[in-house]
Amino acid sequence: MPRLRKRLNGTAGQDKKGPAGKRTKTKNPGEAPATVERPSPRETSALKKCGDNVSSYWLMKSEPESRLEKGVDVKFSIEDLKAEPKQTACWDGVRNYQARNFLRAMKLGQEAFFYHSNCKEPGIAGLVKVDVQFVRMLKRFIPLAELRTHHQVHKASGGPLQHMALFTLQRLSVQPLTREEFDFILSLEEKEPS
Repeated sequence: MPRLRKRLNGTAGQDKKGPAGKRTKTKNPGEAPATVERPSPRETSALKKCGDNVSSYWLMKSEPESRLEKGVDVKFSIEDLKAEPKQTACWDGVRNYQARNFLRAMKLGQEAFFYHSNCKEPGIAGLVKVDVQFVRMLKRFIPLAELRTHHQVHKASGGPLQHMALFTLQRLSVQPLTREEFDFILSLEEKEPS
């Protein structure tokens, strides 16, 4: 999970919670254990292209509930981002090399979903722009269970979420999205939960 800190004078600085430490993934009681799907060569190729800055859309995970790690509370929800000065924070603390490479591939102004992870009900809570600036809350919270249902249907039917990294590379805290994935998920906020 990433650690967000305030941006001071245009550079990453320390926030009131202390320095970003090393991050580890803990078991999440709110997320049902899923079998880890290995990406197909096609998916790996698509993710490599996203890493080469073909992707303009992203999914960024953060923990909305308090959890101490080496004495530092790693909680940072979309509400916390909204409360930051200029509703902007620096995204750091990403240790996984692939997630770090995706983070480096991002450009200012690109859109990302803010995903609440490692909590009772994980899911997409809102939109942000990279450097991470709050854009808006989604009209409704889109839970992981709903996304998983669409993913399973799309795997069989060839829909837009069939290769979504949230399910094929689920441990990454920063993930690329295709335009089709982004548009489909955004359309869900207008629909009743399935």
